[in-house]
Amino acid sequence: MTAEASQAGPRPDLAGGGGPSRSSEAESGGGRPLNIALLTYKGNPFCGGQGVYVRHLSRELARLGHRVEVIGSQPYPVLDEGHEGLTLTELPSLDLYRQPDPFRTPKRDEYRDWVDALEVGTMWTGGFPEPLTFSLRARRHLRARRGEFDVVHDNQTLGYGLLGDLGAPLITTIHHPITVDRQLELDAAEGFKRRYSVRRWYAFTRMQKRVARRLPSVLTVSGSSRQEIVDHLGVRDDRVHVVHIGADTDLFAPNPAVPEVPGRIVTTSSADVPLKGLVFLVEALAKVRTEHPAAHLVVVGKRPEEGPVAQAVERYGLEGAVDFVKGISDAELVDLIRSAEVACVPSLYEGFSLPAAEAMATATPLVATTGGAIPEVAGRDGETCLAVPPGDAGALAAALNRLLGDPELRTALGRAGRERVLRNFTWARAAEGTVARYREAIGRSRAHDPGRPAASATVAGISPESRATC
Repeated sequence: MTAEASQAGPRPDLAGGGGPSRSSEAESGGGRPLNIALLTYKGNPFCGGQGVYVRHLSRELARLGHRVEVIGSQPYPVLDEGHEGLTLTELPSLDLYRQPDPFRTPKRDEYRDWVDALEVGTMWTGGFPEPLTFSLRARRHLRARRGEFDVVHDNQTLGYGLLGDLGAPLITTIHHPITVDRQLELDAAEGFKRRYSVRRWYAFTRMQKRVARRLPSVLTVSGSSRQEIVDHLGVRDDRVHVVHIGADTDLFAPNPAVPEVPGRIVTTSSADVPLKGLVFLVEALAKVRTEHPAAHLVVVGKRPEEGPVAQAVERYGLEGAVDFVKGISDAELVDLIRSAEVACVPSLYEGFSLPAAEAMATATPLVATTGGAIPEVAGRDGETCLAVPPGDAGALAAALNRLLGDPELRTALGRAGRERVLRNFTWARAAEGTVARYREAIGRSRAHDPGRPAASATVAGISPESRATC
């Protein structure tokens, strides 16, 4: 099971729908460059959407002229190099879920304080401790560095430690409520023990709900997620703002030099997460191969050794027609998508769907479900994608068959999809919209505390090596 979330989409009151140009934002609109602390309890971009968000947003904020310090725990964020003012501070946990020994028991000399003991105790009792324990470590770290930051931006930690005075106004991104993941896993769970295990693992969502209700400003990535944050978490409607994220359209771009592989379908999926809907795509592939024998599926994700997906592959005799790839580079991922005749997002739910935006950006035609915010990204059926109901293997098969058999439709959808992403879903626009919300939060904070100094005036000349750490 995973506690990670991701993603983005539309709404009329967007901060991210427009804004100043990339080169002038920091100087326009009365805005000086900001000192930003960007928190992420889980940041590796190869482990989920949270890491992708941190990597690309931090880069674009730095390009706008802001100073961005990413403060993260294991797996540590991977940041793009060569951008002035972009730094990483590692805030280590006990890394209890690392490979190859997840759910490990630390040695006695690894314990540093009571937060470490809390982390282990929660794991031992079947809970997921990282949002709470990271928030406690982050609070201690930020209080030791009071005055260095203009704004603190939390990436969906929503832990108790982030309540109260952190020395700067707090903005939080909620990609989508993890209560949605919890419910989908409970729906898929068989037997009392499994359902108890799921409830215990997701016990941290009670904390996230309580914290979210007390936050003055929440960012989210789609209109669908915005409504679910209001409905599921009870956050006041006027405190939730949509800022769309998107694709790296320089990297994810068409390249005619990469040959298409006949029959190739590509998807990005965590096989063990029910909401990704991979089992329905495997079933659909079995149907598709009766009309297109060359059809095969490449899954960007870990191969499951057991569970519904592994059972479906075996049941339909697809061992040679479904491949899993993991740990590939960005360039390899882009070329894999380019090589596909069709990209597919079979999810039952998404808060945004970066895989959809990235596939569309490469002009690869897309088949996608209508789960959650996916239609906000993928667009209208027949115009920028082929859309099907979530959890319907027959509908998936029909759409895949249609695209595999119609090269002209593939070309038209691919072209229209890229144009849609370029218009609506880029990281540069996301950064501009996010900064607008930062400035609103700073303005509110100054109105309540007119004596608070600007962080830019207090951190000049402080080197990273001389800063206090926890």
